[in-house]
Amino acid sequence: MKRFLLAILLTGFVAVTQAREVFSLNDNWKFYFKSETSADNALNVSIPHTWNLDALAGQGQYLQTMGNYTRDIYIPAEWSGKRLFIKFHGVQCVTDVYINGHHVGEHRGGWTAFAFEITKHINFGKNNTITVSVSNAYFNDVLPGSSELNFYGGIYRDVELIVTNPTTISPMYYGSDGILIHQSNITDNSVDVTASVWVTTLKDKSCDLEIIVRSPEGAVVYSDYVRARIEQGSPISIPFTIDEPLMWSPDEPNLYTVSIGIGLRHEDVVTVRTGFRKIDYGPKGLSINGQRIDIHGVTMYHDRSGVASALQTRHYDEDLEQIIDLGANAVRSSTAPHAQYFYDKCDEQGLLVWIDTPFTRAPFLSDISYTDTERFRNNGIEQLKEIIIQNYNHPSVVMWGIFSLVKPRGSVIEFVRTLNSTAKSLDSTRPTVASSNHDGDINYITDMIVWQQDLGWQRGRIDDVAIWQDMLFNSWGHLASAVIYGQNGSIDQQTDDMKRPDRIDKRWNPECWQTAFHEGYARYLSNDKRFWGVWINDMFDFGSSRYTYGISHRGLVTFDRKDKKDAYYLYRSLWNKKTPTLHISNKRHNIRQDSVQVVKFYSSAPQKPLLIVNKDTVATREYAPCQFISDTIIMHGTNRIKVTAGDLTDEQKITIGNALKRRQ
Repeated sequence: MKRFLLAILLTGFVAVTQAREVFSLNDNWKFYFKSETSADNALNVSIPHTWNLDALAGQGQYLQTMGNYTRDIYIPAEWSGKRLFIKFHGVQCVTDVYINGHHVGEHRGGWTAFAFEITKHINFGKNNTITVSVSNAYFNDVLPGSSELNFYGGIYRDVELIVTNPTTISPMYYGSDGILIHQSNITDNSVDVTASVWVTTLKDKSCDLEIIVRSPEGAVVYSDYVRARIEQGSPISIPFTIDEPLMWSPDEPNLYTVSIGIGLRHEDVVTVRTGFRKIDYGPKGLSINGQRIDIHGVTMYHDRSGVASALQTRHYDEDLEQIIDLGANAVRSSTAPHAQYFYDKCDEQGLLVWIDTPFTRAPFLSDISYTDTERFRNNGIEQLKEIIIQNYNHPSVVMWGIFSLVKPRGSVIEFVRTLNSTAKSLDSTRPTVASSNHDGDINYITDMIVWQQDLGWQRGRIDDVAIWQDMLFNSWGHLASAVIYGQNGSIDQQTDDMKRPDRIDKRWNPECWQTAFHEGYARYLSNDKRFWGVWINDMFDFGSSRYTYGISHRGLVTFDRKDKKDAYYLYRSLWNKKTPTLHISNKRHNIRQDSVQVVKFYSSAPQKPLLIVNKDTVATREYAPCQFISDTIIMHGTNRIKVTAGDLTDEQKITIGNALKRRQ
C-alpha cells in the first residue's frame, strides 16, 4: 500500500507505520550550484526540477555543471525499529546522496530509478539532513557518451521515502519494485507464471509470503501461502498457473494485478501489474499472440517547452493523446526510458514500446560514443540491467533497444554482443532491436534491426528509396528489418523553392522540405509488408543545445505541442483508421510569388474529395495512398481554396505576391 503525503514538514510528526508506507519528498528542497561560494542565496524548489529551464526559454545558457539539493526531515523516535529507504525515480545524470553528512550511495546514469537504504545514518527523534549532489556533465565512463538531446541537470522525477519493517520486499533491486512476473508456456487455455520476489531482511532466515492474483475484472484467480528461505542475492520463486487467461494485446489490453504480502499480518505488501502475451518475431514480422502487428511507430524524446525534462503526469497524458490521434501503435523511448507512469498508460491503452539502452552516437564529429574501458562497459551493462528489470512487468514493452547508430569500430561489436547477451539472459521472451546506418556484422547481433538511411536528404534522391528497398531484401532478406526516418522542418520557415539544395544550411529547414521528404518515404514504404515496421523520427520537436536555435525540428509536432506539421496529417491519414483525415498541405505558406500553382492535400475519407478554387471545381488525383494533387491552377490576387469529403472540410487562402504588391 502506498500513502503519499504532500510533504513531510520540518517540524511535523508522522504517525507510526504498521507496514510499508511511502511518503513523497518532492517539497521543501533548497537548490544551489556547487560553484557558488555560499548557500545563503539557495533557491526554494520542488521536485521535479531542472536548473536548465532558463536556457530552454532562451533566457540563459544551457549549463552542464554540478548542483546541490538539500532538505531536512524529521524522523520520529517510534520508527527506530523500522528500515528507511530513499528512492529517486530520475536524476540527471551522476548522483551522490548524503544523509547527515554520510555518503550513502552513488548512481551513474540519468534515466533510471535507484534507491539506497539510509537507516543506519538516521537520527531518530530528530531532524535529519538530506543532501543530493548532481552533475549533468558528459563522462567518458557513463552512457551515453554521445547524444543529440539535452541532459537537463537536476532531480527531474519524484523522490520518495520508503518505511518498512525489518523483513521487506527490496526497494533496491535495480530500482524496481522487487517483484518480477515471468511467463512461459502460453496457450489459449493457460499460462505458466513465476513470481520472483526479492526479499531483504535484517534478522529472519525465512518468511511467510501470501500471493493474490486478480484478473482484469478484479476477481481473485489465484492465491496461496508459502514459507520460503531468504537467501541474499537470490529471489524467492512462486510458480503458479492461470487457466483461461485474458491475454494482453493492443486491441484488448487486459491487465492482471499480483500482490505479494510478507507475514500473516501483511507486514509488507507490494502490488504490481502485468499482462500475459506471447511475442513472436522474425523476417515475416512481429506477432502478438499469433497475430502479426504492422508497426506504425514514433520516436519520442524526453522534454517539452516550458518544463524541459521535469514532466508531470498531465504532460504524458497530453503527449499520448496526440500519439493515439496520429494513429501510431508503437512508441520508441529514444536513448533511454521514460517515467514509469508513461509505460503504465501504454499498458492500459495497448501501445507497443521499444526502450533504448543509452548506447548511441549523435552526428557530431566532436563526440566519442564508445570508450574502450572496463568502467564504460560496466556502466552500460548496469544501465541495461536497470532498464530491463524496472520495466520487465510492463506488457506494452515488447523490445529492448541495444544500440543506435554507433560505428562498428574497434571493440564496439564485442560490446554490442555483450549487451545483447545480457538482455537475453535477463529476458528471453522479448526480442532485442537496434537502429543502424552502417553495414556489416553489427547488424546481425540483435534479433531485429531498424535501418536509418535518410536517402533523399543529404545524399541521393527520395526515389532512391525504391532501389534501396529491393537491394536490402535481395541481400539481407533473412533479417527481421524495419525502417526509421525523419528530417527537420520548421513551421516558422516557408519558401516557394521546393528543391532542396545540395548543401543544407542547418539554420534553414523550411517545413515544405520536411513534408516532401515524408511524402516520398510514405509513398514507397506505406504498403511494403517486407518491413515489420515503419518508425518516424520524431513525434515531437525536442530541445538540443547542439542545434541552431536550441531545438531539433525533426518532430511531427512542435516543441510546445501547439502546432501539428503537415507531415503529422500525412501519417494521420495513413494510420488513423477510426477518424478520417482531410488536410490541405502547405497552408502556412499563404503568400506566394508564382501564379502557377497546384494544391496538395491528404484524405482518408471514404468519400471522393471535391476541390473548389474560387468557386471553380478543379480536378484532382490520388498519386499515392491518401496523397492527392490538383491539376495546374493559374492564380491571381487572393484565392480561396476549399476541399470537402463527406462531412469533412478544409480551407486555405493563397495570395500571389505580385498582386499584393500592386495593391500596396
